Amino acid sequence: MNMSFSRDMDDEYEKFIRRMNPPRVVIDNESCKNATVIRVDSANRHGILLEVVQILTDINLIITKAYISSDGNWFMDVFNVTDQDGNKILDEGILDYIRKSLGPESCFMPSIRSVGMKQSMDHTAIELTGSDRPGLLSEVSAVLRHLKCNVVNAEVWTHNTRAAAVMQVTDEETETAISDPERLSRIKSLLYSVLKGSNKSSLAKTVVSHSVTHTERRLHQMMFADRDYERTGGDVLDDRQRPNVDVVNWHDKDYSVVTIGCKDRPKLLFDTVCTLTDMDYVVFHANIDTLGPDSYQEYYIRHLDGSPVKSDAERQRVTQCLEAAIERRVSEGLKLELCTTDRVGLLSDVTRIFRENSLTVTRAEVTTKAGKAVNTFYVRDASGYPVDVKTIDSIRQVLGQTILKVKGNPDDSKPVSQESPTRFHFGGLFKSKSFVNFSLVRSYS
Repeated sequence: MNMSFSRDMDDEYEKFIRRMNPPRVVIDNESCKNATVIRVDSANRHGILLEVVQILTDINLIITKAYISSDGNWFMDVFNVTDQDGNKILDEGILDYIRKSLGPESCFMPSIRSVGMKQSMDHTAIELTGSDRPGLLSEVSAVLRHLKCNVVNAEVWTHNTRAAAVMQVTDEETETAISDPERLSRIKSLLYSVLKGSNKSSLAKTVVSHSVTHTERRLHQMMFADRDYERTGGDVLDDRQRPNVDVVNWHDKDYSVVTIGCKDRPKLLFDTVCTLTDMDYVVFHANIDTLGPDSYQEYYIRHLDGSPVKSDAERQRVTQCLEAAIERRVSEGLKLELCTTDRVGLLSDVTRIFRENSLTVTRAEVTTKAGKAVNTFYVRDASGYPVDVKTIDSIRQVLGQTILKVKGNPDDSKPVSQESPTRFHFGGLFKSKSFVNFSLVRSYS
């Protein structure tokens, strides 16, 4: 059977089931003192939990507690959520979006597949995975500028000596997607050479397409495929920093019980549910709770075929993959937030400036909207030590007129082990000669 036809049939069947059993969404701002309670009841299918969590996290809600039950053919979720400041959700626009996205009207929305992929002619998508090394982003951005590509959006993660990036680029002149096959082939080839570097044995992958994906989910999938969960001798996290993940089998019920204890942070639930879903586990029950700065998660899972975890090797793999999923988004050091007028070459120029000042960035997010580049990145000194205030002063002198604020003391951030490899130089994302706004904030994530 044609695969496209099969997917279309699956979509139509899912829509039919949801019409017969439309999802119900109840939003309650009365029963809980400190949070808005969202209850979702729906026909059950694999991946629905991730869809719900993804919708809530994409609008920057903080999930403080959750109860999930999906035994049988029905799915029930209860979430306690707040905004970024810890307040209830009272904005009617946001509440209406939640009702439409999760309620009966969502029956007619396209199903969110494993990546949420669809075609776009507004930009060209570039996916990069490879070994983490100093100066890599500077090289990548220089190649893109040379090829007359403008980076309009990008997200970069680094973890355990590996790096992954999802970028959206346009043609410098037309400001649309690049469609010429020969040019796309050249972009892919040159970026692959940059990722490989001088180490011919290193693993690297470059994908160029016109697909639109859910960027954060795609980054999880890329790093999982790149096996970043396998520990190396240069691992930067010690046992005290690593999440506490335990996997045991409940033989009476044929469940595997996964418990996770770690420091709480935004999008933590999305990261763990995303990983379990992409590893083809089904969450039948779950309890999520936060106590002060800490988070506790408990999942009752089985394989798609209904079996629990089958071996010690599989148990170890689940543990390592969940640890990696949590660690990828942990960014210590200084958080830099930049807002300025967008222009061609922004990424290349500022990457060079940060590289010249020995800054390395462990994570970055770049967006462009209405002619403004809005960027967030987390920086450390390339040697592994906290960023020196003198370095920031030096950058201010190089960039000219800037608005630069440092919240907290850079010396407070924890140094990285000197035995670990120098992390990805994704510092220096995006800047024009005249900054509109450039603020530096301490990250406590």
